[in-house]
Amino acid sequence: MGPTAAGKTALAVELARELPLDVISVDSALVYRHMDIGTAKPEPELLEEVPHALVDICEPEESYSAARFRTDALEKMQESTRAGRIPLLVGGTMLYFRALEYGLSDLPESDPKIRAELQIRLEREGAAVLHRELQNRDPRAAQRIHANDPQRILRALEVMAITGKPLSLLQQAKGEKLPYNVIKLARAPAERAVLHERIARRFGQMLAQGFEEEVRTLMARPGFSEQLPSMRAVGYRQMIAYLLGRMTRKEMQEKGIIATRQLAKRQFTWLRREKSVDWLNEERGNIFDQAMKVIDPKGYL
Repeated sequence: MGPTAAGKTALAVELARELPLDVISVDSALVYRHMDIGTAKPEPELLEEVPHALVDICEPEESYSAARFRTDALEKMQESTRAGRIPLLVGGTMLYFRALEYGLSDLPESDPKIRAELQIRLEREGAAVLHRELQNRDPRAAQRIHANDPQRILRALEVMAITGKPLSLLQQAKGEKLPYNVIKLARAPAERAVLHERIARRFGQMLAQGFEEEVRTLMARPGFSEQLPSMRAVGYRQMIAYLLGRMTRKEMQEKGIIATRQLAKRQFTWLRREKSVDWLNEERGNIFDQAMKVIDPKGYL
């Protein structure tokens, strides 16, 4: 686990080259085909050498949920263990990790009409206004959901509109817990400035690699809408706004980097709430060696 640009994939590949591991992606953007540059998807050659399950399994016009991820991930984990191997889950979508480990409550499917109405309100009134509404109606949910996380704010309000009950109340009824012993490795630099520098450098690399053309191609697809969950991914929504003339190229780059930093901050917040996490960082020496020192004594090898 870890924030974006922390080097999770590099460590996973290094471990998979040495150990009997099957890599399973835990990333809500990597599930989409045709979204390669903006998601920092591993190169095809690397995916051929070290296959990653749950990468490129959806079209950008599809929705992919935490519930679907849990079903898919458990299936892949079972395939791995039946083959006498060990599943290695890698990614930064902390909601997916939480859903996998603790199960999910029985929440309703999204209602397109209600979601569209809330989306219009979001664009007109802003996330801060909707977050204040959530604070008034479901303070416990609002405490957990950051004011800069519009998708989760919309989902909480949508659930209340559909069920008439607060999201926090419905989430108390969790599903089946994960039937595995778990080692949690979190890769992150000790200094936040190091991560910020990596984020800025990677965004610049994405632009150099043709990110703009990738998004132009996505926008030309028949089912394109900037409200699709895939197009709300960090980086994509800023590039779309630029291509639609709502901001300059410089603003797009600046806002894309800022949004990525905010994502990393939210990921850190989730990670700090996790129990029994072993933190890995370059300041303490070789990352692979640190990971092996955690894994080996626990009898997994």
